[in-house]
Amino acid sequence: MIASGRETMAMASSISLVFLLAFTCSLAHATLLHNVATRPPMGWNSWNKFACDINEKVIKETADALISTGFSKLGYEYVNIDDCWAEYKRDKDGRLVANATTFPSGIKALADYVHSKGLKLGIYSDAGFFTCSKRQPGSLGHEQMDAETFADWGVDYLKYDNCFTDGSKPELRYPKMRDELLKTGRPIFYSLCEWGVDHPSTWGIKVGNSWRTTPDINNTWSSILNRADLNSKWAEYAGPGGWNDPDMLEVGNDNATREEYKAHFSLWALMKAPLLIGCDVRSMSPVTMKILSNAEVIAVNQDPLGIQGKKVYKYDGLEVWAGPLSDNRIVVILFNRRELSAEITVKWEDIGLNPSEEVQIRNLWKHKNLTNPGRGSLTSSVKSHAAKMFIFTRIQK
Repeated sequence: MIASGRETMAMASSISLVFLLAFTCSLAHATLLHNVATRPPMGWNSWNKFACDINEKVIKETADALISTGFSKLGYEYVNIDDCWAEYKRDKDGRLVANATTFPSGIKALADYVHSKGLKLGIYSDAGFFTCSKRQPGSLGHEQMDAETFADWGVDYLKYDNCFTDGSKPELRYPKMRDELLKTGRPIFYSLCEWGVDHPSTWGIKVGNSWRTTPDINNTWSSILNRADLNSKWAEYAGPGGWNDPDMLEVGNDNATREEYKAHFSLWALMKAPLLIGCDVRSMSPVTMKILSNAEVIAVNQDPLGIQGKKVYKYDGLEVWAGPLSDNRIVVILFNRRELSAEITVKWEDIGLNPSEEVQIRNLWKHKNLTNPGRGSLTSSVKSHAAKMFIFTRIQK
């Protein structure tokens, strides 16, 4: 039980005003960019598992796996190719060309295959002279041609990185690709990846559909924690049309425990982060499949209100994260960073509730309601490096 040293990060007041303003601005932004981002994107990205070791066979088999596992029906629709898909040099007309060895059929044919499955294809480029691998050209100075090429190929998502630039600020370089993508008339989700260096949450809503708030994630517990913390502080800037992005999921890459990966997935869902799977979906373990297919957790991420949850309380490695949902509900995570199990208490005033209010409480990982209505506070024992995730629904009297 937490009784002293309580540090509360006020939530109730910010929900009513700041989030409402972000939500209103985001709706206009979503219209501008073809309504492709009314909810956080869900899908898969090649980098975390494969890095540059990719080819069209992997991409096709990944699309097939999203269908055969039922993940596509849960909302995982993007199949995103990261770096290393193109030849080192452009063709004689200055166009990007798919690597003849690894993508011999070309990107257009691959997009047609992915689309035939009812899915969408994503691709990668860079707002610099080369991509981060330095194995293919970037799009700096070629924005019009590359945007037209992506649209002609049938690309649905562009991840746009920030390596080997001309030294100018991302705020100047990223809008150029936005403008050219819009001119094509094709709805393309535009993902800004400048690693949070110039605080893109403060300007990204005018430019793209998501923006990285963090350096690249890696498959360690410390990295997952760091990316969650960095992303949480920008919550007020996200909403329908534009989302904070703490980087792709590491669930299933086998360097963390089951509880750590459940916590990872829970936090990303609460923060309305893009849910882009980063493991090999062709060979997922039953544990990984169960985590990534939790429909109740996914529903929090895809909630139509579109307000990002955040950390609202912390004390000595014990935390409460929370955020508002549609239908006057609240999502709450009790999160234990400690090395031993501990009790964590959420007080109603920390999450914008009146202490006298009664709520129905549902555990999203156990898929059942608590027997008795809650009032005033909830205390629960949480395992080490674990999270419990709940939805609070006000009881109308």
